[in-house]
Amino acid sequence: MASLPLAATVKNLKVGFIGAGKMATALAAGLADILPQGSKMITASCPANDAFLLDDIRAMGCGTTHSNKDLVANSDLVMLAVKPAVMPHVCREIRDLVTEDKIMVSMAAGVKLETLQKSLNQKARTIRVMPNTPSLVGEGATVYSLGNHCSAAFEGKVIETLFAGVGRVCHLVPESHIDAVTGISGSGPAYMYMIIEAMADAGVNQGLSRDLAYKLAAQTMVGAGRMVLDTGKHPAVLKDDVCSPAGSTIAALGALERNGVRNAMMQAVEAATNRCKQLGDS
Repeated sequence: MASLPLAATVKNLKVGFIGAGKMATALAAGLADILPQGSKMITASCPANDAFLLDDIRAMGCGTTHSNKDLVANSDLVMLAVKPAVMPHVCREIRDLVTEDKIMVSMAAGVKLETLQKSLNQKARTIRVMPNTPSLVGEGATVYSLGNHCSAAFEGKVIETLFAGVGRVCHLVPESHIDAVTGISGSGPAYMYMIIEAMADAGVNQGLSRDLAYKLAAQTMVGAGRMVLDTGKHPAVLKDDVCSPAGSTIAALGALERNGVRNAMMQAVEAATNRCKQLGDS
């Protein structure tokens, strides 16, 4: 596969997902929109006793199977979308089918490339990615690190081409920083949902309808993020632009600081990062 031009490779790429959880489903939906032949190029597998997990992926028109071996045999790029604790078992099951022409992509938090390489095949082309669930709506944030047998010019570009279709993607060096990435963007959507929920609850408490409060809180978060990305301005500058002297916003920011919102967020990212490190050491 590596001998083909990049465009031809992506056009003909057969993508397999081992695991059919929310992250895999979100990515499958996003990739189905950008692959030339759409969902026909995607297959997902999961154990027979978890067959219900395949319902959403099957509804997209993707292929499904309960055999990880069959999936690997018939895929060019395999997304290992399983929990870290399950990864050793999956690797043992498929390692004899992991040939040098396949690209193996791990989404498991904390699982290092070195560990993946040893578990599969020392010559395997391995990549570690950390996407997030907003990939489902084309607003994902993905970082990737390349294994020893991958190049930025080929395998890196394949990953960038695929994941750029579902959001923003960045090459991360060194790999050791990927745990911190997990703490920010991998787990981050959950933090943002909690903030949206809290803002909406406050709006309801002030007399707004719940539907309107959720819409306002969610769109405000989308807009603020877009302002940071599109203007390139420091968040502090954008924050100051909203604050009028003795106004309502500066009063609100004072309340946030007094209640430790900044410190709470920093501790949340640190906690998620440390948990990823623990998963990698277990």
